[in-house]
Amino acid sequence: MADQKQQQTDRPIDHPMDRPTDRPTDRPTDRPDETVSEWLARRESLLLGPYAARTENSRGRQRPQHTSALRTEYQRDRDRIIHCQSFRRLMNKTQVFLAPVGDHYRTRLTHTLEVSQIARTMARALRLNEDLTEAAALGHDLGHTPFGHAGEVALRVCYDPTFAHYRQSLRVVDRLENDGQGLNLTWEVRDAIVNHTGSQLASTLEGVLIKYADRIAYINHDIDDACRAGILRPEDIPADLCRVLGNTHSARINTMVSAVVEASEGKPVISMTPEVQDATDRLRTFLFERVYTNPVAKGEETKAKELVKTLFGWYTEHPDRMPALYRRLMEEGEPVGRCVCDFISGMTDRYAIETYEELFVPRVWRGLHE
Repeated sequence: MADQKQQQTDRPIDHPMDRPTDRPTDRPTDRPDETVSEWLARRESLLLGPYAARTENSRGRQRPQHTSALRTEYQRDRDRIIHCQSFRRLMNKTQVFLAPVGDHYRTRLTHTLEVSQIARTMARALRLNEDLTEAAALGHDLGHTPFGHAGEVALRVCYDPTFAHYRQSLRVVDRLENDGQGLNLTWEVRDAIVNHTGSQLASTLEGVLIKYADRIAYINHDIDDACRAGILRPEDIPADLCRVLGNTHSARINTMVSAVVEASEGKPVISMTPEVQDATDRLRTFLFERVYTNPVAKGEETKAKELVKTLFGWYTEHPDRMPALYRRLMEEGEPVGRCVCDFISGMTDRYAIETYEELFVPRVWRGLHE
């Protein structure tokens, strides 16, 4: 008992246990009528850097709606994305290896979570808006096709040469989710999603961070998966790149993240220090040569492309066999090809394979009594 009393006496005076219990411990005392969301917005003005996107300056939503007493608008966007169906389907969509059997290979969902973690770390270090960053990171790949980029290539062939997963991600949140009503996200989150890859940069620094976080995540976890699959060994990575970036998974990520923070701190642009940027670009080129075009890793991609093309052709001829959402979109004036593309791009790897088998693979006749 004496020891306990001594510990209590030695506590700092602002220890949480010493604070009044009739109010939240982290809420201001000078504005008792302030809602949590108002306080969070005010906290942004105190904590965020000069180039951060503030909730109060958001360009808003496509459809007006009431505000929340507990969450900022970017927090609401994050929650809407996490709870949507497209987000859940990411767990069965390809990252690098098609429909992998092993439990430890990345999927599109685990990739998304890694992007979110890396992006938030950089946003926090740069005093940018973590909530906006997190929402954009979680939503950036919602429109990705089954079988990864192989499915994307197939839809460019059979639907539209301009089809891209990042534009499809925007269509998912704007039109397809919530039973065709969309998620009605803020302009800044939508802008970050559609500009997370390609030459166009997002309008916010938080959005630009997603481009860097995406690349940092996939370069490093694809090395890990390739080593797990036996098509790459850690010692295969060029020694000069290891000297700059590090010899381990965590060391490389730390080097790249630190290089972004160092090059971007206090500036209105996001960049990476030149030496690390060069090494990162060369490591990515190395992966294209050894993993992304590897005949072992990508041996099934030709089949996957043909599967997607075949499904597209069949549903174009039989649009009435698609789920109700897509039939309703056609009734509202959307072209058949557009709706078929929406349906197929939303499929998981396994669902696409099972659908193909159901439509085109004959079942063995076992007789009426078996």
